[in-house]
This record gives sequence, structure tokens and C-alpha cells, in this order.
Amino acid sequence: MRRRRLIPTLLIYAAVATLVITTLAPIFWLFVMSISSTEDLTTLPLRWLPSHADFSNYVRLMSLAPHSIGEEFLYALRNSLAISLSATAIALLAGIPAAYSFSRFRGRMGLLYAVLGTYMLPPVAFILPLYMAFSALHLLNTIGALVIVYCTILLPFVTWLLKTNFDAVPIEIEQAARLDGAGLIGVIRHVTLPIAAAAMGTAALFAMLLAWDEFFYALLYTNDIRAKTLPVAIGDFAAGRAIDYSLISAVGVLASLPPVLIAFVLQKSLVVGLAHGGVKG
Repeated sequence: MRRRRLIPTLLIYAAVATLVITTLAPIFWLFVMSISSTEDLTTLPLRWLPSHADFSNYVRLMSLAPHSIGEEFLYALRNSLAISLSATAIALLAGIPAAYSFSRFRGRMGLLYAVLGTYMLPPVAFILPLYMAFSALHLLNTIGALVIVYCTILLPFVTWLLKTNFDAVPIEIEQAARLDGAGLIGVIRHVTLPIAAAAMGTAALFAMLLAWDEFFYALLYTNDIRAKTLPVAIGDFAAGRAIDYSLISAVGVLASLPPVLIAFVLQKSLVVGLAHGGVKG
């Protein structure tokens, strides 16, 4: 009997170990590349560990000297944070009442499907109309333009995710609050949102990651450090004839830290929110 239980347990641990290794190995190798010299990365056979650790790339990226790589990176980091957080906040503020409406008033589902239908359209279809609109409004190469574009991407996703979680909130609890004299806003604020707090954390995390990783629109609508985001900046670092692999690796390590920290803070909300969404979706 113990042997029968031991084999499944070992298989589970082996699967978990495999998952952890395959997930962390690329990150570890990215860090190793960031502290390796060009000689270490181009020598055959490949050196899996550097002959000496070189952290000069991180020092270069933390510099604000004019026209330096560090200035471009730090401005891109600032832009990515500002755009991602702003677009996520706006998407949540607009998505919460929209999701509640779709959840509690079933006759409006056709509108939700129409919104999701536009979300499925290829991004290239919106390039010219958005470009002409931003040009007329003098918003090209500005953070505001990307915030607007990202809101159109994030809002349908946030609304759908929150709607499935609002469906899991028992309507009897809200009715009891209404009988006690609470208005609609009070019910949403003091009853529904606290119960669905995990869902909001999940929606915020995924929305932030979508905005953080977006490359296509950021490439088209920005051209300098005033609004350029990290994905575009990383692409610029890799566009030269002589590619500095260790520098690009250092940029990748630093660029991954904000999403990782946010995911670590919201990990409990992520698990609970996805579980509720999977049950009631």
C-alpha cells in the first residue's frame, strides 16, 4: 500500500521539479548572460558560467547621463510604468460598473459580445484610423495616446473577467443589503467589491501585464524617449549591427522585475480569482 502511494507522490514531485526548472532556467540563463563578457558568450564551446562576473551593464543602465543607454532605458521604464498603471486603473474604473451591469442585467449580453468581437479584430485594422485621430489631436509620441489605445485593449478583457466573477457573488446578499437601506452604489462598494476583491486583483495583474508587454502600437506611435516603452527600447538595443547580448540581457532582467514584484504581491488574488472565474465562467 505504501509503495502504491509512494509512486504517485514521486511523480507529482518530479512534475513540480520539472515545471520549476523549465520556468526558472531561462531566467537564470538571462541573468548569467547579463554578467558575462562578449568573449564568454561567443566562445566555442560555450561557457555556461562567466570567467568573471561583470555588473557594469547594470551600472550603465542606471545612469541618467545625456544621450546614454541608461537615459533611454530609465525613461522607457518610467513610460512603461506610467502607461501600464494608468491604463490598468482606467480599465478597472470603467470595467467594474460595466461588468456589474452585464452580470445583473442579462439583456445586455449582446452588447458585451459585440465589444468582445471588436477585441478579436487584428490590431493592424486600427492603425490608420488611430494614427489620423492622434495626429489631429497632436497626441502622437505621447503617453496619453498609448493610454487610450491600451484602454481599448484592456477594457473588454477586464469587463469579461470581472463579469464572470460577479456572477459568483450571491444576489441574495445584495438583496439583503438593499433591504437594510443601502443604495446601488453602496451595495457595489460595500458588498460586491469586497467579495470579488480577488477577481479585481487578478484583472489588475493581467491587465498590467498586457499593457507592459505590448509592442505593436508602442512601436508605431512613439519615436523618442518622451513616450517610448520598454519593449520598443529593447528592440532598439537589438537593432544595431553589433549586438551587445550582455547589455540586452541586463535590460531583460531589469524589465522583468516590476511585473514579477506585482505578481508576487497579488499571487493570492491571482489564484482565487482564476478559481472563481473557472467555476462560474
